[in-house]
Amino acid sequence: MTDAILKIPTLRVTLHRILVAQRVWLVSLALLFSLLVFDPTQAIDSALFTGEALISTAPFLILSIGIAAWSVATGADNLIARAFTGSPFVMICLGALAGAISPFCSCGVIPLIAALLTMGVPLPAVMAFWLASPIMDPSMFALTAGVLNVDFAIAKTIAAIGLGGFGGIAVHLLMKVGAFTNPLRDGVTGNGCGGSSVREPKPVVWAFWVDPKRRKDFSKTSVTTTLFLLKWLTLAFILESLIVEWVPAESVSSLIGGQDYMAIVIATLVGIPAYMNGYAALPLVGGLIAQGMAPGAAMAFLIAGGVTSIPAAMAVWVLARPQVFALYITASLSGAFLAGLLYQLWGLL
Repeated sequence: MTDAILKIPTLRVTLHRILVAQRVWLVSLALLFSLLVFDPTQAIDSALFTGEALISTAPFLILSIGIAAWSVATGADNLIARAFTGSPFVMICLGALAGAISPFCSCGVIPLIAALLTMGVPLPAVMAFWLASPIMDPSMFALTAGVLNVDFAIAKTIAAIGLGGFGGIAVHLLMKVGAFTNPLRDGVTGNGCGGSSVREPKPVVWAFWVDPKRRKDFSKTSVTTTLFLLKWLTLAFILESLIVEWVPAESVSSLIGGQDYMAIVIATLVGIPAYMNGYAALPLVGGLIAQGMAPGAAMAFLIAGGVTSIPAAMAVWVLARPQVFALYITASLSGAFLAGLLYQLWGLL
């Protein structure tokens, strides 16, 4: 009897740890269960939306997870990190350019961001990549050119690079005064092993599969990264499905369909809760432009919404500390407004 009583606190601690570790899955299940009770149709729609979204992003996720696991298993992480060496300005430019042309979606880029930071790549360069990546990629450029026009697609690409550079420089200046010494949340850094690999580089073993330990590292990294992504992406897509359903396009149109400069401000702010995803937003914006919407407002909405959409913002939140997240949101909104304003002025010349 005494032994059983003594085990109760231990059991409670164990249950608490399990609940904390699985809290994201529990929130997702709670949301779906609540929808099933109060709105069964929406519960089914959200579940289908989430499943389809996970399937559609699977190729990018598999590729990015494979790259992250491969870099750990081969020891190539220090080579990747050293590619970002040089002056801060050059690193920031490279990060912004790489983000704008990379084929990864805002979800698929999560393991790459975590890997870059743990490798010791400076935060300004990573932030530049992080901000530019959700805005543009090759497939998005082609779709934007087709739905809107080539000039808009080019301008959006330039805006993505500019926003990345803007955010990277802001981080660099803040770090000069002591900010962001440890940007990642506890438990994400992997005990700083990436940083040590850069400081003390070891030979790269490209054929990692011949070494049992490296095969184990590859498998372990793949599994942990996959589980990490699945739990957060499931929650992100459930929330996105509710945004799509509960924030009708008509309401968005009435808010950002103006033709004056105030529409740029409104479009920047409305982009946070009203943005569906990059592909779904393009037809909506195209229709609004055809009805006379200010081009600058369209640009601001697409940029602000792309960077602050639920999957993109959650990717930052789960990896970075709140201060980094706050800077990410601030840089995205101010950069989106500036991009919209400049695009509007350019059209008036």
